[in-house]
Amino acid sequence: MKKTIAIVFLMLLVASGATAQNKAKGKNSKNKVFVEGRQKIRELECNDKGDSTFYTINKFTQFSTKSPNFYYIPYDYAQFNRLNAKKDYDWGEMKPVINFLEKMSRASLQMCIIYAVNPDVLDLGRRQELEKQGRTEAQAYLEKFKTWMTAKGFRNKTNFQIAEIDFRYFKGANYYSTFTSDELIRVGLLFYFGSKKRSFFPDPNEGTRTFADIKFLPNDATILDSWTTEIDDLAAYLQDNERKGVLLLGYADNQGTPEYCIGLSRQRATEIKKALQTRGIKATRIEIEAKGDSDPIGDNNTYEGRVANNRVSIKIQ
Repeated sequence: MKKTIAIVFLMLLVASGATAQNKAKGKNSKNKVFVEGRQKIRELECNDKGDSTFYTINKFTQFSTKSPNFYYIPYDYAQFNRLNAKKDYDWGEMKPVINFLEKMSRASLQMCIIYAVNPDVLDLGRRQELEKQGRTEAQAYLEKFKTWMTAKGFRNKTNFQIAEIDFRYFKGANYYSTFTSDELIRVGLLFYFGSKKRSFFPDPNEGTRTFADIKFLPNDATILDSWTTEIDDLAAYLQDNERKGVLLLGYADNQGTPEYCIGLSRQRATEIKKALQTRGIKATRIEIEAKGDSDPIGDNNTYEGRVANNRVSIKIQ
């Protein structure tokens, strides 16, 4: 009897250890539903050298299990809300995916819902509202699709994700010819077929230039003539890299109320934005953010430190 109890106790101990290990593993897992940040991907077809990431799915009648096996579909995933396992459904552009799943019911699949906030929405508070709305809606539609897959008996090993993307970067030069007035854009779906762990989103900073902070005199938002060359250089870089945008982070020292510091830092970033616009860079490619006296790089107790903190940092994105 004692031996039996000991064995049971040992089994429970092992089970609890495995559970804890799985929880820890899940906590650090990279397979999170939401992919943080505005991701950089491009709506391009692969050329002969395979320079681009995605193929257009409509050009294929079946999927390849060999490279390249990334696919993009401009599919309105809100239609997942109408799924019913008992009724036939007109899948349109997504029909090749469904055909594949029906024939290869155990094939590994990675699917990502992608949405974007219209770059013309410049108000930071409104952008944050739309980002949250996009995630919430995408999560609901994704759950509907997952429920439908289960009801239909699909047994694919599937990893689902949701990501906000940079729509301006995604469309590139075509952004201005495919303009949409929608504040929240349902861009479509990304697919990867295969068991290897692959990321849809390459490092957006790879090969991206860095630019020095532009400095300002204390309590002033006037751009000094000595920074003209640097601003010219930044504008030329953005003109040569039409898919890239810039985030201007305005800062101030701590001499003044928090409200004053925020206002001054915003004005500094705004002045740089105006300077770039006069050099031909469209406003939709420029974002500003007022940081006030946060993130100091110098000691605010010294004059030299305060001079260092009065700046606009430039972040290519």
